[in-house]
Amino acid sequence: MSRLTERPQWQALQAHAQAQQALTLRDRFAAEPGRGERLCAEGLGLFLDYSKQRVGEDTLALLRELAVACGLPARIEAMFNGEKINATEDRAVLHVALRAPMDASILVDGRNVVPDVHAVLDHMADFSRRVRDGRWTGHTGKRVRNVVSIGIGGSDLGPVMAYEALRHFSARDMVFRFVSNVDGTDFSEATRDLDPAETLFIVCSKTFGTIETLSNARAARAWCLAALGDETAVAKHFVAVSTDQARVRAFGIDPGNMFGFWDWVGGRYSMDSAIGLSTMIAIGPEAFGEMLAGFHAMDEHFRHTPLERNLPALMGLIGIWNSNFLGADTVAVLPYAQYLKRFPAYLQQLTMESNGKSVTLSGERVDYATGPVYWGEPGTNGQHSFYQLLHQGTRLVPCDFIGFIETDNPVGEQHDLLMANLFAQGEALAFGKGVAQLAAEDVAPALIPHRTFEGNRPSSTLLAQRLDPHTLGLLVALYEHSVFVQGVVWDIDSFDQWGVELGKSLAVQTGAELAAADAPVLKHDSSTNALIQRYRRLRPQRGAGPSP
Repeated sequence: MSRLTERPQWQALQAHAQAQQALTLRDRFAAEPGRGERLCAEGLGLFLDYSKQRVGEDTLALLRELAVACGLPARIEAMFNGEKINATEDRAVLHVALRAPMDASILVDGRNVVPDVHAVLDHMADFSRRVRDGRWTGHTGKRVRNVVSIGIGGSDLGPVMAYEALRHFSARDMVFRFVSNVDGTDFSEATRDLDPAETLFIVCSKTFGTIETLSNARAARAWCLAALGDETAVAKHFVAVSTDQARVRAFGIDPGNMFGFWDWVGGRYSMDSAIGLSTMIAIGPEAFGEMLAGFHAMDEHFRHTPLERNLPALMGLIGIWNSNFLGADTVAVLPYAQYLKRFPAYLQQLTMESNGKSVTLSGERVDYATGPVYWGEPGTNGQHSFYQLLHQGTRLVPCDFIGFIETDNPVGEQHDLLMANLFAQGEALAFGKGVAQLAAEDVAPALIPHRTFEGNRPSSTLLAQRLDPHTLGLLVALYEHSVFVQGVVWDIDSFDQWGVELGKSLAVQTGAELAAADAPVLKHDSSTNALIQRYRRLRPQRGAGPSP
């Protein structure tokens, strides 16, 4: 197979980009009546307006040709058929099985995994109902009113994002907290005002050996037992999302309260697995089922819809155009919905852990950009923070605006104001404000350079009727599959994450050195050695308080 940059489809896109370089969005809209009605796609209740991207129908046709040449249709089928497309770990990639209906058949090594998925979902539903209606009680007989989920990475970012996104649908007589950082402050602040007798901990670790998660779980165990004083209390206040029954049992958790998942589910793709137990307790099994239905609907759309109308494919291919042919290194995700305040952080892991790769599936170094940086904040907050750079800075930052026609919390005319800002920002980024317009407004000549907006900044706008569990499932699956599209074109493995391993293994070594009673001989570089020595010299003695 030829290298990506040697493919005629790639070279055609390079020539096309060069030919289109001087054509601005203002020019495009002037020359193309009805562009805003034409360059858009709709499906499953989502409306994607990409007319403010620096693309034409000819650009999209070339991108589709590239995707087909890179084998995208076959790769989609390979994923859904359970083939081991995670090449470096020899694993299937089947987050789509987590939301498949009971009558579906998805095979891994000849075994239909869908019944296993639904057995776990039924187990989760039964447990969630007992917690929500008070039948599950703590060691002292008190009802559980606080749920603390302990995880890290995908075991935390997904549940946190989902809870915040669906808070409107959550049990308001319960408290939900999340602990991920090994910094003791995270645990201390999450539990400071909670009653241990009313608190349930969900420990999320596939191997039950993730060092940060287990450190926080042990802190939770000590906190619980300090108040309840009985080792048997652990079984009433802790459950596990894991696959290692021996370690779970050794911790004191009843294996009957262990919720499993599989090695064909990557952490950043696991929020709709047992990792979502806190989400199910918060919103209830029925609403969780609606979310799964949203995921599955987008899966089916992605698998069966032609590329020209395929929402994840369109988003993924436009992202490749912006990154590889317009030179954008970053994408801003800007949800005009306070409930989605953690959505950009969730997407950071989904996109950057998936496609932050520099070698191809065959191990060759790439000679093109992959994995742009994803970031963002909810509108309208970001407008008073970083939008200055988006509008007048020197960097090209494509934007994804996300908005909803209806709000769950109508307060006066505030939702209309929120959406007015969303629409206005996309318009301002695209068309800007030029010298002639400023001069016509009698702006002082000395100020015109400072008040000029060059425009031609690309953005897409994604609209849905309402943010509810079904819509959240659609949104997450939309981005999951757009990431996959980009990984296929870039010829990288979007489903491994070897880049996180080196720092983790070095931290284990360094942690042992910090814990040693006698200072060991350090064998790091001179900078790391000096930092370790300084920390050891200046840290408080064990049990001592902070320095004044």
